[in-house]
Amino acid sequence: MNLDEAIRKVPDFPKPGILFYDVTSIFTNPEAYKYVVEQMVSLYKNVEVSGVIAIESRGFLLGSCFAVERGVPLVLARKKGKLPGKTLEESYALEYGQATLQIHSEDLKPGRWLIIDDLIATGGTLEAVAKMVLRQGAEVAGMFGVIGLPFLKYEEKIGAYHPRTLINYSGE
Repeated sequence: MNLDEAIRKVPDFPKPGILFYDVTSIFTNPEAYKYVVEQMVSLYKNVEVSGVIAIESRGFLLGSCFAVERGVPLVLARKKGKLPGKTLEESYALEYGQATLQIHSEDLKPGRWLIIDDLIATGGTLEAVAKMVLRQGAEVAGMFGVIGLPFLKYEEKIGAYHPRTLINYSGE
């Protein structure tokens, strides 16, 4: 499977000069979607994982598949204000400001958690989730994204958690 062919590239989005890697095109391609799930499960087959934390929103589509395959709980990391119960929260920097993610605190039990998102750019969202995991006395078992943009230096923030991706783009 040529994963690069399954990923839509949108020039000048969300602003001029940016090439946007649109992972949603994978979900419309059953062969590509199946490939991504199989690869993700294979990458972590020998890693102890107590549960999965999937980051809103495309991470939900990946994390749910992994959780079902491994028979582990799925916890959702959502944008602030979307969860009704008691939450943990962590803010992270955006290009122009900041955002906050929340997790239901009662859902995040001790153990080893795999954090899943669709794309790893600067690593800010994954780092925010990792901080919540550690605050709860749990461990980060790893981090996964379908697409990696290493030129944005995510390794500087999250390299200690051994992020894995299926395809990387150089930004050229």
